[in-house]
Amino acid sequence: MSVFATLVERLADLLQPLFAASATAAAIVVFTALVRLAVHPLSRAAARGAKARTRLAPQLAELRTKHGKNQERLQKATMELYAEEKVSPFSGCLPSLLQLPAFFLLYHLFSNTSIGGEPNGLLDHDLFAAPLGGRWADALADGGVFGGAGLVYLGLFVLVAAVATFNFRRTRRQMAAAPAPTGEAVPGMGAMLKVMPLMSFATLITVAVVPLAAALYVVTSTTWSAVERVFLYRDMPVAGALAATT
Repeated sequence: MSVFATLVERLADLLQPLFAASATAAAIVVFTALVRLAVHPLSRAAARGAKARTRLAPQLAELRTKHGKNQERLQKATMELYAEEKVSPFSGCLPSLLQLPAFFLLYHLFSNTSIGGEPNGLLDHDLFAAPLGGRWADALADGGVFGGAGLVYLGLFVLVAAVATFNFRRTRRQMAAAPAPTGEAVPGMGAMLKVMPLMSFATLITVAVVPLAAALYVVTSTTWSAVERVFLYRDMPVAGALAATT
């Protein structure tokens, strides 16, 4: 973790002339962007997989018609088709999974009072009036919703809500345009599709309970994802884009 702390500190030093007291917060945003750039090739691969699954939609529909009454056989036949066409139904999960270590490192870095036996100096840094190691509950206790730190969180909540609303509307349009399946190609897929439009709003809870530094990572990554998906799936039909979320 000390190596990770050093990386954040070096980035903050580079950004100091531009962002002054908020340089460490800016360093976290830059670090998040670097992580997302690193996993972007996997995101592109996931998009290619989604397009391939869209191409296989007629064959999947035939399998559902043929094996609709035998879920076990349907699932087996579906996975065999994916294997034959070299398509993974779970490829879209990889970019998110690979980001988890970076998120947890930030979470622990700004939750510990010491690093390598030394006081954690990163906890002294702020984003405007909000300490990077603080949480929303701390902001509410120190000035309330419209206090200095509270306004920082309010701005983050507004940004997250805007991105979540965009994702919600986009996913609902995709689900409305997609043909209703007669069976589940992947176990549990039906239940996941029902809650999928609401998942983006769960980010609001995350931002509220984790240290501000980790919240910045989440907000930056979520915004990046929304823009990236529009770019990567811009040439797919609306119905086909739904496959990218599965």
